[in-house]
Amino acid sequence: MTGWRLLLTRPVEESAALESELEAAGIFSCSLPLLAIRPLALAVEQRALIAHLDRYCAVIVVSKPAARLGLELVSQYWPQAPAQKWFSVGAATAQILTDYGLDVSYPQSGDDSEALLAMPEFHQAVGGDHPRALILRGEGGREMLAERLRGLGAKVDYLELYRRELPSYPSQTLIQRVKEEHLNGLVVSSGQGFEHLHQLAGHDWPQLACLSLFVPSPRVAEMARHAGAKHVVDCRGASATALLAALRERPVPAF
Repeated sequence: MTGWRLLLTRPVEESAALESELEAAGIFSCSLPLLAIRPLALAVEQRALIAHLDRYCAVIVVSKPAARLGLELVSQYWPQAPAQKWFSVGAATAQILTDYGLDVSYPQSGDDSEALLAMPEFHQAVGGDHPRALILRGEGGREMLAERLRGLGAKVDYLELYRRELPSYPSQTLIQRVKEEHLNGLVVSSGQGFEHLHQLAGHDWPQLACLSLFVPSPRVAEMARHAGAKHVVDCRGASATALLAALRERPVPAF
């Protein structure tokens, strides 16, 4: 695996943590964050969702920023959070919630909504009379999870806590970094992360599309292939463990 040279694109703190784990495995990586997290100002109606947290049979947290910002808000209203079931779409997000003392479940394989929806614990939590679920997420997330919940008879509320923005970089920053560091792989952790990668690449995308592209889910893999990426690797998760497993299975490009 030591022949891999990867570009990480997560927010600054997350890229630093992943870079450290890759280094321990003998893999070179460098970071170009393509997702800046901007907390949103919340209206009174939005804060009321947390003030009445006890009316939900399930709280679903879709990302680490949603977990951190959501728990900050919970602590303002609840000295001790209500006894209810919490769910996340990945182990890292679940750990943040568990450390807070919450009862959390998450898919053991796959870091996406599809894997969450396949969990028996999830269906049990929303299977009672007049179920109500709260989804903590960033601005403009996917609707599929809420649609499936409504199909199960649940009422669904959203609390959008942050916006993901593409940081400002000079043109050709991406291709220059790839050439300077002799990179042979790109890593994105979400659909929006890929969209920002594609946007920043601009006219250089045909060159970058020839590199190995590591993505967290079948949905993002399909996005990347549709945009012309030639060598897409679905890690079936956004964790360091999932990425390392994918790297072990894929031969290092010979160029």
